[in-house]
Amino acid sequence: MGDEDYEFEYSDEDEEEENVDIENAYRTAKSLADTDMKGALEGLEEVLEMEKPRGEWGFKSLKQMVKILFRQKRYDLMMKRYKEFLDSMGVVTRNFSEQSINTILDFVSLSQDMAILQSFYETTLDALKQSKNERLWFKTNMKLGKLYFDTNEYTKLHKILRELHRSCQDVDGSDDQKKGTQLLEVFALEIQLCTETNNFVKLQDLYDRSLRVKSAISHPRIMAVIRECGGKMHMRQREWDKACTDFFEAFKNYDEAGSHRRIQCLKYLVLANMLRQSEINPFDSQEAKPYKNDHEIVAMTNLVTAYMRNEIPEFQKILRDNKAAIMDDPFIRFYLEDLLKNIRTKVLLELVAPYTRIRLDFIAKHLNVTVEEVETLLVSLILDGKVKGKIDQVKQLLVMQDRSSANSKCAALDSWTQHLSSLHDSVVKSF
Repeated sequence: MGDEDYEFEYSDEDEEEENVDIENAYRTAKSLADTDMKGALEGLEEVLEMEKPRGEWGFKSLKQMVKILFRQKRYDLMMKRYKEFLDSMGVVTRNFSEQSINTILDFVSLSQDMAILQSFYETTLDALKQSKNERLWFKTNMKLGKLYFDTNEYTKLHKILRELHRSCQDVDGSDDQKKGTQLLEVFALEIQLCTETNNFVKLQDLYDRSLRVKSAISHPRIMAVIRECGGKMHMRQREWDKACTDFFEAFKNYDEAGSHRRIQCLKYLVLANMLRQSEINPFDSQEAKPYKNDHEIVAMTNLVTAYMRNEIPEFQKILRDNKAAIMDDPFIRFYLEDLLKNIRTKVLLELVAPYTRIRLDFIAKHLNVTVEEVETLLVSLILDGKVKGKIDQVKQLLVMQDRSSANSKCAALDSWTQHLSSLHDSVVKSF
């Protein structure tokens, strides 16, 4: 009996010593990863040979090998080792395996090789079918969905979005509000897709549903994406006030997330603010003021100044001189004609106010446009009731309506209306 006890104790100590040797070999190999990648791989291979059957150190070694092979761009061998790594998930805890997979996916996401990224995500999803790890399945599908969005593979993206939506639904098919955080992530991705493909009906529905989610603790970047796309949607609907609100919220969320996208949203906020013809300077807000002198924003601040002063030549000069900061953005460029119409309208209304007759070429010179463009603008303003007058195309004049004549006509119409009303009452009473 004593011999058996001593033999058991000896075996246990021997196993402990072996584990220490394996751990030391792993740590030594890992320490070489930045200075001697070849030596690190050889050392990690030794760890795989030492640990039979495979356990924690073999799992960790495979993780390091995948990262080193990725840096060496040895993609075929890397994918082979990654599959071994996924097959070994069962030797460590569920949380540790999930954390390790996320670490690798984040590491390789820096690659510009979309084919490699797609292979990584699809291989991961195949492995997760067996493990039934819903949280990791969701995160990996989101990464793959974003990749499909970036590569314009919208058909594949639609399929993933359907699966993601199903995972966030109750049994009756409605949105599961208990999964608010996941819902917002899915909404944000699909809202971006709808914005890109001009599916405005679906976009409006998704935007409204996203704002109804109250149980989410989401990353500020998710809400920033939703609000930015919402702002663009409102711009297309020419709802400038709502667009300003959304762009400001997007700016604040991007700022909180530390994303450089905040600068772009600040430009959009300035654009929407000018389009709604507000006298409020958006850079007066506490959140936006620190960015007023940012080199990418200075052009927009100068544009606002020229706009608020109705300085058309200066406004156009700023547009010409700041092509990269302003004109290179297709979204901003799309609305510049609206901006120019606004500033020309303000200048024109001030210009014609003291006159009863004014030459069209005189107006054109002040607005820095052609006579034809002046005619088009005047027709629009006359139809909107902003200019009380008519165009004499023969003499090329704008003839303003006589104010005294207009007032007398209004008085006559008012008197006639009152007379008809009195007559109507008398007829009714006679019956």
